[in-house]
Amino acid sequence: MQQTLYFILSGALIVAGMAGAVIPALPGVPLVFCGMWLAAWADHFQHVGAVTLSVLGVLAALAMLIDFVAGLLGARRVGASGAALWGASIGTLVGLFFGLIGLLLGPFAGAICGELLAGSKVGKAAKVGIATWLGLLFGTLAKLALCFTMLGVFLLAFVFG
Repeated sequence: MQQTLYFILSGALIVAGMAGAVIPALPGVPLVFCGMWLAAWADHFQHVGAVTLSVLGVLAALAMLIDFVAGLLGARRVGASGAALWGASIGTLVGLFFGLIGLLLGPFAGAICGELLAGSKVGKAAKVGIATWLGLLFGTLAKLALCFTMLGVFLLAFVFG
């Protein structure tokens, strides 16, 4: 009975983590990893052992690194100011309160506002906004792909391990 509760909690953590891979307010990748670790622990590491958990840890670290770097690289590629990066971050947080539209437009609008506050012209600010948004989009897609890869590795190890 107790093991079943651990597996239910594990599944809930993984589902919440997958949602968090898209929603910036949730620590998606760590939740996915914790859910998988909990399931392995609940199973007394019979199916998912140290090697698989190490692979999952590396994938989780890679996903978090890509997520962090992607937006910065997109913005820096077009010469964004530090204010644009702060603006994109603030725009993301504010966007959370406006659902999917806010999540999509918040970083873009925030980067533009930040770049304008830094003294750039509208044309450059628009380029910065688009580049920042594309970087964040790429980072989110890569993070989501790595979360699904983690899930695949975990399921293969659990079923065949």
